[in-house]
Amino acid sequence: MTGVVLPELSAEEVERYARHIVLRDIGGPGQRKLKAARVGVIGAGGLGAPLLLYLAAAGIGRVTVIDDDAVSLSNLQRQVLFGEADLGRPKAEVAAEALARLNPHVRVIAQAVRLTADNVRALIEDCDVVADGSDNFDTRYIVSDACFHAKKPLVTAAVGQFDGSLTTLRPFEKGPDGRPNPTYRCLFPKKPPPGALPTCAEAGVLGALTGMVGSLMALEVVREIVGFGQSMVGRLALFDLAAMRFETLTYGWDEDNPLNGRGAKNAE
Repeated sequence: MTGVVLPELSAEEVERYARHIVLRDIGGPGQRKLKAARVGVIGAGGLGAPLLLYLAAAGIGRVTVIDDDAVSLSNLQRQVLFGEADLGRPKAEVAAEALARLNPHVRVIAQAVRLTADNVRALIEDCDVVADGSDNFDTRYIVSDACFHAKKPLVTAAVGQFDGSLTTLRPFEKGPDGRPNPTYRCLFPKKPPPGALPTCAEAGVLGALTGMVGSLMALEVVREIVGFGQSMVGRLALFDLAAMRFETLTYGWDEDNPLNGRGAKNAE
C-alpha cells in the first residue's frame, strides 16, 4: 500500500468502523488503508464464506470472489453465506449479493469461473492481497506460484475433519536474515499423490472449524494491509479442535525450491 493516496472516510463509515478506529494498531489511517485495499478471494466455500463476511465487515474497499461452483444442500452445514433459497445458484454471485447487503461501501466483483494456470494471473493482477481458501493442492500450487511471480502477499489455509492450518507467504521479499522468505513449495515441496488425502466429502469436516479458520484468514489479510502485530510469514499455525490444541511452527526457505531457490531463474 506504499505510495497509495488513501481515501477519506465518510461520517457514516467513521461510525460503522468506530471499533476499528479506536484500536491503537488500526485507527483512522489503518481503516483508510482497508478502504483502499483490493483483495482477491479464491473460493467461496467453507473457508471463503466467513472470510468474505469479515472482509466486507472490516471495510475492504474491493473484494473479488473467484469460485465456479454452485450452492448445494451439503454446503449449508458450514458455508454461512448461503441459505436454501440459494440452492443451484453460482456461489460467487450469491456471495456478492450477501456482501452488498452487509456493507454497501464495499465493491464486490463476482468471478464465477474456474481458476486455472491460464487465467490466474489476470484474476489476481490488480489485487493487493490474495487469500486462498480452495480445497485442493492443485489450485493451491497454481495460486501460490502466481502470487510469487506477481509479487502478491498470499494468505493460505486448509481444513479437514477437525484440523486446520494457516500461513502467509511473501516469498518475493527477503527476511531479516537476508535470506528469501519461504515459498509454498518450501512448506510442501510435493503435492500428495492422488487419493492420499481424503476430501471433505469423503472424510467430513466440522462446520465450526471452517468458521474459525476462515475468520483467522480475514485477520491475516487485515494485518497484511494495515501492518500491525507479528506476521505469519515463515510461521504455520496448526489447529486440532478434537483435542483443542493450537500451536505455531516455524519454517524457512528451501534453497532447492524451484521458485526462488539458488537454481531458480528468479534467484538473484
